[in-house]
Amino acid sequence: MICDKYKNGIIDGSACEGLCTKETLYFGKCLSTKPNHQMYLGFWGNLQGMIKCQMEETVHLDFGAELEPRKEIIPFDKPTKGTTVQKFKEMVYSLFKAKLGDQGSLPELVSLILSVADGNKDGHVSLPEAKSAWALLQLNEFLLMVILQDKEHTPKLLGFCGDLYMMERVQYTSLYGISIPWIIEWFIPSGLRRSMDQWFTPSWPRKAKIAIGLLEFVEDIFHGPYGNFLMCDMSAKNLGYNDKYDLKMVDMRKIVPEMSVKQLIKDRHCESDLDCVFGTDCRTLCDQNRKKCTGDIIQPNLAKVCQLLKDYLLRGVPSEIREELEKQLYSCIALKVTAEQMEMEHSLILNSLKTLLWKKISHTTDS
Repeated sequence: MICDKYKNGIIDGSACEGLCTKETLYFGKCLSTKPNHQMYLGFWGNLQGMIKCQMEETVHLDFGAELEPRKEIIPFDKPTKGTTVQKFKEMVYSLFKAKLGDQGSLPELVSLILSVADGNKDGHVSLPEAKSAWALLQLNEFLLMVILQDKEHTPKLLGFCGDLYMMERVQYTSLYGISIPWIIEWFIPSGLRRSMDQWFTPSWPRKAKIAIGLLEFVEDIFHGPYGNFLMCDMSAKNLGYNDKYDLKMVDMRKIVPEMSVKQLIKDRHCESDLDCVFGTDCRTLCDQNRKKCTGDIIQPNLAKVCQLLKDYLLRGVPSEIREELEKQLYSCIALKVTAEQMEMEHSLILNSLKTLLWKKISHTTDS
């Protein structure tokens, strides 16, 4: 479908020629377990990466039904013919203002998007390139990849065509655990699955290095130049690492601008706090008088990350730092967004955790 649109001059992008005419970009092994978001190993000349397409949520699948062919979720109908580059800039600016709030640095972000949209680097964004870029900007992960393109823990964007994009390959695509076919995973009790996951992890100094990377990523998305982003699905499957044990994000679809999360949850009808959740981990409270969700997120990213890292770091930890590490992790898990001076407390806890881990591993070959 994407190549038909490219050949008809509707869309264009840096990966279109390699995918559709030269055939230098091709799909390898499928890495995803669900048909509604597809992820493959990709090969493009001498580059290896991950190809992602159809990345938005679709309806839950009924296992008795035949899998439907891909529906055109994104018809590539914007911007329309005759739209000037200036008008396209205004469209992108308005989209960012709605998603990120009125940040002073939005014009810089618009310029950054236009330079990425210029797939053939001819200094001009064509209408087909703009249609691909507009489709991709609806995806949280793509937006975050562009915003954080200079950061160490975000995979680099290698190319795109329509709403398909290719990013740098991450060798290990889960923070821990073994990969089990999803149909078998259904039958394994969650307690046993958690224990199994912790058996298959790198050595402790390497785990500490990966954890430092995750703490640095939390810093990258916490009140940066384009606002605050919330991690709304703290699954180990969304985090990976490379052969040097540097953390790399694998799936950033549920890392969402704080303003967007608040708009999605605020004033939603609720009977209890359980109704006020976005993703699996972004929670607010239910106002029992109004039966509406409030807009204030309860737990900051750092507290959720520490919860995820607790078992990971305490298993196999050197005995001389166990007590101090446990104490710091529990202080971190107790962090609340509503606490006074939360930003200062956030920085202190994050830096002391990084320092503790780094001091322990800085002299080891693993680091």
